[in-house]
Amino acid sequence: MVRMSVDVPDRETLLEFVATARYGDFDGMTDHTGSDLAAIAVQRGGARHLSSVLPALCSAIGHPVTTAVHENPTALQATLGFPDASSAIVVLVDGLGFWNLNLRIGHAPYLRSLLREPANQQPISTCFPSTTVAAMATFGTGTCPGLTGMTGYTQRNPRTGELSQLIQFRNAIEPRDLQRQPTIFERLGEQEVSVISSGLPKFANSPLTQAALRGTHFIGNAQPADRVRAACRAAKKPGLTYLYIRDTDKTGHSYGWNSPEWIAAFESVDAQLGMLHRTAPRGTLIVIVADHGMVCAMPEERIDIALTQQLKSGVEMVGGEPRALMLYAEQDCTAAEIAARWKNYLGSRALVRTREQAIAEGLFGPLDPRVEPMIGDVLVQVSGNMTIVDSRTQVDKATRLPSVHGSQTMMEMDVPCLIDVV
Repeated sequence: MVRMSVDVPDRETLLEFVATARYGDFDGMTDHTGSDLAAIAVQRGGARHLSSVLPALCSAIGHPVTTAVHENPTALQATLGFPDASSAIVVLVDGLGFWNLNLRIGHAPYLRSLLREPANQQPISTCFPSTTVAAMATFGTGTCPGLTGMTGYTQRNPRTGELSQLIQFRNAIEPRDLQRQPTIFERLGEQEVSVISSGLPKFANSPLTQAALRGTHFIGNAQPADRVRAACRAAKKPGLTYLYIRDTDKTGHSYGWNSPEWIAAFESVDAQLGMLHRTAPRGTLIVIVADHGMVCAMPEERIDIALTQQLKSGVEMVGGEPRALMLYAEQDCTAAEIAARWKNYLGSRALVRTREQAIAEGLFGPLDPRVEPMIGDVLVQVSGNMTIVDSRTQVDKATRLPSVHGSQTMMEMDVPCLIDVV
């Protein structure tokens, strides 16, 4: 019997930790409702991972590209179910997690029609941390944060010791120097394949674009409908077109992902995607993905490091973000000491690992040695609706965002991979 909709787990399950996703070409997890994390640890990820999408699409359009973590793009294509096509459009909807989508699917007639198809009823995994800078580079290169050097919203710049921010690349290593993996777009360009990107004009040469998405011919338009039309015109020529939609993430951070404002943004996204379906040239393969999901942040579950001696002791600098922190130790304090204090304080509400433990468990995928000092000495991920902030260094607004992401829960890690052929 074919299911006409997706079974959504209960809230507690969605906000619990899931197993670390693995990188490779194997056929990833098919049962996302399993509760035995140890049993499914080797199954989550693989071909069913954000890093697999562009290599699989390259295979679908007849120009397979391998990466440092994916050697068999044809196998990725088969697992993800992408049909062959001369032209493909890949859409990345920022912040539209698989469960965010399904919990509000009544507002999205086009996406609802796609979710009737069994092939679209299973999520894929994003990278850790489940945040835009890490995920964009994972998506754009088909690799992992351990190789791209983009391991968090903020991370240590090993050349200066400062905390760098990787949206605008403040205090950061130059984008092309930090992120040295070739992008999929660059690899396609080497094969003289048409690669077009449609987005807001300000993103044409932004630091994040230079790092994670370089190698396209960028077409900028201020209006959403014009960006959709530009993508459809580009798809008339064989090759790959990339369309970025940021509405749900931006609104979620400002108002909360379950707010009326977010629902309105979600309806707008669905309308844009429906227009894409109606306007794209016949035979175009459309694939819709996201970089991460979103979780509501509850004020009563917010912890301020500045007010908590047990958490700030021995910590020189706090990177990452409120649901996925990277702690950098003072010289006279060990990572083990900090990890023990944080584990004792947070208990089962958090996953606390030293850098060495996280690397050994494959949290960032294969690791380039030059990336290791960028990662915190201790990594902390939280569950439920918890956030951990630091009012000593963060502005008040940043500590009180109504919806956030970054951790390793089902809600944040599961993203859609929806297929449509017009």
